[in-house]
Amino acid sequence: MNPKVDFFFGKGQWQEETRLLREIVLSCGLNEELKWGVPCYSLEKKNVVLIHTFKDYCAVLFFKGALMKDPKGILIQQTENVQAARQVRFTDAKEIVKLKSTLKAYIKEAIVLEKSGQKVEMKKTAEFAMPDEFKTKLQSSPGLKKAFAALTPGRQRGYLLYFSSAKQATTREARVEKYIPKILDGFGLED
Repeated sequence: MNPKVDFFFGKGQWQEETRLLREIVLSCGLNEELKWGVPCYSLEKKNVVLIHTFKDYCAVLFFKGALMKDPKGILIQQTENVQAARQVRFTDAKEIVKLKSTLKAYIKEAIVLEKSGQKVEMKKTAEFAMPDEFKTKLQSSPGLKKAFAALTPGRQRGYLLYFSSAKQATTREARVEKYIPKILDGFGLED
């Protein structure tokens, strides 16, 4: 147990559930760290699983869940745009106790996957929809085009997904305008 992570298990409505999840994950021999404000469990500095909470549930997230077998059918793709990670969600401690051996088996599979070096084949940035409002800005501003190209693929995808998610053209235009300065400064959407 990493004392830097202890605070996470004493807050919010999912305290009992997250403590149980912590025990299960730690029993599998992973290192506990604090990343993105949540407990993250790694093997040789490579992320394997993390525990996180939401309003309606708490979850164990498998970073390479898309590659896992999932014989119990419990892995959930968080949103349609999540490519690699998969969650197992819980709404009470009884569910966790009931799935304890299954969770351990899944964590052990995730460890084997990490050791194997397998990687999830990610969609290329070019495969994501680029809204016309952003495409027009890129075409009219070589500096913006160069700055966007210099961003990491993940940051590029983040912007494209955010811009494209707006239903109305005026909202897409407003989002593009708002984030042009961040793109020019080399920052991602959440930086």
